[in-house]
Amino acid sequence: MSSIENFIDQPIWDDVEPIPQDDGPDPLAPIAYSHDYSRAMDLFRAITRKKELSERALKLTETIIELNPAHYTVWNYRQQILTAIDYDLNEELNFVDSCAEQNPKNYQVWHHRQIVVDKLNDSSRELPFINGILDDDSKNYHAWSYRQWIIKRFNLWKGELTFVSSLLEKDVRNNSAWNQRYFYIFNNPEEVTEGIINSEIEYAIEKIRLTPHNISPWNYIKGVIEKSGKSIEILENICKELQNADIRSPHLLGSLVDIYENRARAGSNKDKQEAIKICTLLADEHDIIRKKYWEYRKHAIAAY
Repeated sequence: MSSIENFIDQPIWDDVEPIPQDDGPDPLAPIAYSHDYSRAMDLFRAITRKKELSERALKLTETIIELNPAHYTVWNYRQQILTAIDYDLNEELNFVDSCAEQNPKNYQVWHHRQIVVDKLNDSSRELPFINGILDDDSKNYHAWSYRQWIIKRFNLWKGELTFVSSLLEKDVRNNSAWNQRYFYIFNNPEEVTEGIINSEIEYAIEKIRLTPHNISPWNYIKGVIEKSGKSIEILENICKELQNADIRSPHLLGSLVDIYENRARAGSNKDKQEAIKICTLLADEHDIIRKKYWEYRKHAIAAY
């Protein structure tokens, strides 16, 4: 007998009449639930029908979550129970720690953690916990999304840029860390000065020099340029520098297309021809997988 069956068969449930799942008289494709899961859900339907918010109901939700951690209805009911019985939220975080470690990419686990921490109004455990998750997978979207919420909710901006920089030193291709850097620069309470913008542009240029075929710093620098209202032509020097070093990164060439198109739009026929020429190179040699895209760009530029 499993530990789940032991729990379900305890005398504390003697007063509860389980409610089986009703798929109708002739279900087309009934789901093959495990015996343990079916029995646990039969009890869950019974206690939710009578709106029972109790210790045993809390334990039942834990049992079901162990079997199906993505069951958002059970998580929602668990949240109602926590409030009703005034449960120790630090103990609840211990439970969520275990769930997240076993299911680090489960949306419901992270959403529940956010609700618990918000009610607890204490972030002291959170950054170390997130760091541990990111140590295992530095691109875990849920961990990064939650990290952004924690930072904004509890004003934990101090040290974040240093943290992100350390990740990029380890892996300059970590697009999640680049995204977090952008989030930090343009969302922290400090004024985004001209000096900060210029510093970030130089930082990205250095990373481009290091890995010119890596799309992440190219995307980052373009995002900073657009957000700050600067001209894409800032990139011309680094593009020419890399070209002179015989580097033909599609991101480099694509940036030159952007620069020349910008001038072509203002009436420069010479730059229009350069942009068309590079679009052809990208379509035929350097970025063949996006051939149709570069042909589209070429025709659009030719119309100026």
